[in-house]
Amino acid sequence: MDKSEEFDCIRRQQGKSQCLQEEERESGEETNTRRKKSSDMASSSSSCCIINIIPSIIPNILVCSLLVSCLVCTAWSSSDNETLLAGRELQRLRRIREHLKKINRPAVKTIQSVDGDVIDCVQAHQQPAFDHPQLRGQKPMDFPERPKGHEEGGMEEASFQLWRLNGETCPEGTIPIRRTSEEDMLRASTIRRFGRKVTTNFVRRDLTSSNDHEHAVGYVSGDEYYGAKASINVWTPRVANPYEFSLSQVWVISGSFGDDLNTIEAGWQVSPELYGDSYPRFFTYWTTDAYQATGCYNLLCSGFIQTDNRIAIGAAISPTSAYNGGQFDISLLIWKDPKHGNWWLQFGSGILVGYWPSILFTHLRSHANMIQFGGEIVNFRENGFHTSTQMGSGYFAEEDFGKASYFRNLQVVDWDNSLLPLSNLNVLADHPNCYDIKGGINNVWGHYFFYGGPGRNVRCP
Repeated sequence: MDKSEEFDCIRRQQGKSQCLQEEERESGEETNTRRKKSSDMASSSSSCCIINIIPSIIPNILVCSLLVSCLVCTAWSSSDNETLLAGRELQRLRRIREHLKKINRPAVKTIQSVDGDVIDCVQAHQQPAFDHPQLRGQKPMDFPERPKGHEEGGMEEASFQLWRLNGETCPEGTIPIRRTSEEDMLRASTIRRFGRKVTTNFVRRDLTSSNDHEHAVGYVSGDEYYGAKASINVWTPRVANPYEFSLSQVWVISGSFGDDLNTIEAGWQVSPELYGDSYPRFFTYWTTDAYQATGCYNLLCSGFIQTDNRIAIGAAISPTSAYNGGQFDISLLIWKDPKHGNWWLQFGSGILVGYWPSILFTHLRSHANMIQFGGEIVNFRENGFHTSTQMGSGYFAEEDFGKASYFRNLQVVDWDNSLLPLSNLNVLADHPNCYDIKGGINNVWGHYFFYGGPGRNVRCP
C-alpha cells in the first residue's frame, strides 16, 4: 500500500468516526449499547489506520493483513451507521407519538370532514391551554363586555368551514379541535418547532429587509391600542414550495421589536407544511418573545383558550373568492377585556371564539403599540429566483374589486373600549414589483386597501 492509499484510509476512517460522533451528539438519546459500539469502532479505526502508516519496509504479508482489517472495519462501520439511523428514526417516531398524546385530547365525539380532517369534540376544560402552569385546573371565563360600536346580529356564520358541511357540530360544553396526525408532525423540521413559526422577522416594522418573509401591509402606530377589527377577503393562493406559506391576517403588537416582542395574530393561511394541503385555513398565533420559545399556531400548545363549539381553529374555510366571481370575506375582532385584561377573538358579528389569557404576555398585559393588517409570504428563492408563491388572490392591487384581495372596515379599539375608524393608516409593500398595496376610504368600506401579487414575474425575477 503506497502513502496515498494509506492517507486515504486514514481520511475514510476519520470521516466515519467524525460522522458517528456528530450523530451521537444530535440524537442525545442513543442507548449505552450504541455508545459502546461507537467506542469500539473508534478504537478499531484508530489501530487500523495508525498501523497502516508503518514504513513500507514491513513485510507484504503484514500490509495485506492490515488492508483486510481496514475493509472489515469499513463494512462494520456501514452496518453500524444503518443501525444508528434506524434507531434515530424509531426514537423520533416514539417522541412524535408522545407529543401527540399531549395535544390530541380524548373526544366525546369525532367528526370526519370532507377534506380529510378529523375533528375531535373535546371537553372545554380538557383543552391544551389548561396544561399551562398558571391555568391548570381553571375553566373558560365568562364572556366579556364587547366594545362600544359593535353591531351584533346577522347571518349564521359558523358554517364557513368544510367540516360543518355535513351538518354536524360539537355538543355544548365541548370545543372542536382539528386532530394532529403523525404525518403532520413528520413534515416539521423538528418536534420542538412543530406548530411554531421559525425565529425571523414576522412583523413588518420599517423599511429594512425582512429576510425571506415579504409583506404588503397597512398599519397604525404611535398610540395605545386595545384591539382591532377588519373584514378579510379569502382566496386560495398558490404556494410554490411546500415549506413556504401565504397568509392574510391581523397583528396586534407590543414591545421593542427585539427579543421581547409580543404579538397576537389571527386570519387565514395556506401552509402545506403545517396542514399537508393547499386549503385556506382559519388560524391564530401568539408569541411573547419574538417567536423564539413561546407561542404557537391554533391550539398546538397551552395558550389560547377556546370557548365556542362551532368553529375549529386550523380547519379549512369554504367558500372562497373567485376571480371575476363571487367574493367571500371573514370579519375578525380582537380586543382587550377591560375587566380581566384577556384578549378576546370574535368571528363575524357575534361568535366569541375564545381568548388569549393576559398572563401569557409581558407588554400586551397593558396595551398594543402597533396594529397591522395585510399579507405575508415566505420566499425561499429556489434556484436563485424569487418564489411564485402568490399573496392574496395572486393579482396586484390595481386589479381592484373582484380580482385583487382586500381588507375593509379597518378599525381599532381605544382605551375606553370603543371601536373607532383609523385616523392615520399607512400602507407599505416590501417588494412592490412582486406584491403591492393600494389604500383608500369611502362611506361603505371605511378605511380599506387592496393588496397582493403573483410573486415571480418579469419585474420580479
